[in-house]
Amino acid sequence: MRVFARFLPRRAPSVLPGFGPALGFALAYLSIIVLMPLAALVLRPAELGFSGFVAVVTQPRVLAALRLSFGASLIAAAINAVFGMIVAWVLVRYSFPGKRLVDALVDLPFALPTAVAGVALTALYAPNGWIGRLLQPLGIEVAFTPLGVVVALVFIGLPFVVRTVQPVLQDLDREVEEAAASLGASRWQTIVRVILPAILPALLTGFALALARGVGEYGSVIFIAGNMPLVSEIAPLLIVIKLEQYDYAGAAAVGVAMLSISFVMLLILNLLQRWHRGH
Repeated sequence: MRVFARFLPRRAPSVLPGFGPALGFALAYLSIIVLMPLAALVLRPAELGFSGFVAVVTQPRVLAALRLSFGASLIAAAINAVFGMIVAWVLVRYSFPGKRLVDALVDLPFALPTAVAGVALTALYAPNGWIGRLLQPLGIEVAFTPLGVVVALVFIGLPFVVRTVQPVLQDLDREVEEAAASLGASRWQTIVRVILPAILPALLTGFALALARGVGEYGSVIFIAGNMPLVSEIAPLLIVIKLEQYDYAGAAAVGVAMLSISFVMLLILNLLQRWHRGH
């Protein structure tokens, strides 16, 4: 055995010993915190059977709620991807009075309770609110409409994009931009061919985080949405309604549908990130 052992590749010694116990602890912790609740969620609708599960998730009210939750989350995440990148660029590349205050305000949606955020947004965008009274003559209604859902999700999702892109911009060497400019590239060409490819993985990560947060958001949305079935009712609220009606299997079925759609969307985003890194 010693003769054959000489030909086997040797594993490099770890700087921090204890890989086995650490891995076992990590897997056990993830199993208790993540895998077991997800398994319980997936197994709960089993009492409905496959046909019963399909009947629940294909109800018009459920489909409308899923469409609103995922559609509004996609729109809000796309808006945050654009404007969050701009905010991160301003915070990294420019110095101006009150910069630290603006930087701190970015994290405000993290610290603010979501219900308080929903009440504040409703007060601002209601027909008699500060912003709503300005939009009403233009025929734009925000509060108690699907547009209000998008506004709330933009508010709570912005920090994810800013805080994900900001460190990448800080590490981006300005000499690369100067080299592109010296070779005759315009400012727009430098942004598209030099800066954007460098920050695209971080931007996709921020987009995915904002999307995931928006899909499951509840507190900041229910106050401004109006919660009208088939119009402005989100899927998390529909789950709560089913739980209040003691329809636990139906609530779990809607949750499994949301989980499946979210998994597919996040898988596509991860594949896009890998494809970008490979090119």
